[in-house]
Amino acid sequence: MKKKIVTLQKVIKKNSYINQRLDKILSKIFPNYSRSCFKKWILKGYVSINGKIVNIPKKKIMLLDKLVVKGRIYTKTFYPEKIFLNIIYEDKYLMIINKPCNMVVHPGYGNENKTLLNGLLFYNNLLKLVPRAGIVHRLDKNTTGLLIIAKTIKTYFLLQKMLKFRKIYREYRAIVNGSLFGSGSIKVPISRHFFNRTKMSVSIFGKLSKTYYTVLENFPYHTLLKIFLKTGRTHQIRVHMLYLNYPILGDPLYKKKLFFNKYLNHKTLNILNNFKRQALHAYKLKFLHPITKKIIKIKSLLPEDMQQIIFYLRNNKQI
Repeated sequence: MKKKIVTLQKVIKKNSYINQRLDKILSKIFPNYSRSCFKKWILKGYVSINGKIVNIPKKKIMLLDKLVVKGRIYTKTFYPEKIFLNIIYEDKYLMIINKPCNMVVHPGYGNENKTLLNGLLFYNNLLKLVPRAGIVHRLDKNTTGLLIIAKTIKTYFLLQKMLKFRKIYREYRAIVNGSLFGSGSIKVPISRHFFNRTKMSVSIFGKLSKTYYTVLENFPYHTLLKIFLKTGRTHQIRVHMLYLNYPILGDPLYKKKLFFNKYLNHKTLNILNNFKRQALHAYKLKFLHPITKKIIKIKSLLPEDMQQIIFYLRNNKQI
C-alpha cells in the first residue's frame, strides 16, 4: 500500500454555500472525492476552517471561510500490461471496449494482474490520472460485451453521474433455462448474500433493483432474452433471473436443479453442460456523449460461443 497526501484549499465566496454542511460543500467544490471520503477526513481531523481543526461533518459554512483539507489516501500500485483490447469506439474523451470472456475488469484478491485495468494503463499511460483508469462500470469476469472507459477526469465524473441518474441505456442478451413467454419486469431488492459473501441475493434489506426483459426466441426448454437495466446492482441480471426461476444457462454461481434435463438427449445435455459460463452478453449501449452531446449508439455481436448454442437449439427442436 502506498500513502498519498491530498492537499486542497478553498475560500467560500458563493452565497449558495452559506449554512450548508461542510462535507456536502467539500464534495461539491472538489468532485474528484466523494462526500463519504470527506466525512472520514473530517472525523479524523484532516480538515480545518480558518486554521482550526473541525471534526463535525455537519458543521455549517459561512461566507469567506477558508477550508483546508490535508487528507490521506492509501492506494495500490497497478502496473501496465500488454493485453489486447477490442476497442470499437474512441474519441478524445472516452472509448468503448468489447470485453471478452475470462477477463477480469479490475484487480482484486486473486486477480492482481492481466485485468482490463492493466491493459488500459499500457494502452494509454495518461489513464493513470483518471480514477480506476477510466473504468466507469463493470462486467463480471465471464460476462462479455460493451464497457465505457473515460479518458479524462471530467468525463469520468460526468459518466458516473449519468449512470446514477439512469441516462445510459444498457441492453443485454441472455440465454436462460426454461420456456419464458412475452415480456415482463423484476422489481425486487438485492443485497450481499448473508452466508456466501461472493454472492448476491434477493433480500428485503437490499437496494431496490429493476430488470426488464423481452423474449426474442423460444426453444423447447430454453429462451433467448433481451434484457435492460433500470438499476445497476452487482450480479443483478443473474440474481433476478434465478429469482424468477429462469437461471441463465451455464451460470456457475446462480443455478438450480432443472427438471427438464431428463427429457434432453445425451448429445444436447453434453453440449449444454460444457457451456461453463453464464450466457450473458452486454449487447448495446446508447447515451448522449457528456462532452460533444452527440448520440452514441453501439452494438456488439454475440460472442461465438453463444451463437453456437443458439444455432444448435434453433436447429434441434426435437431434443
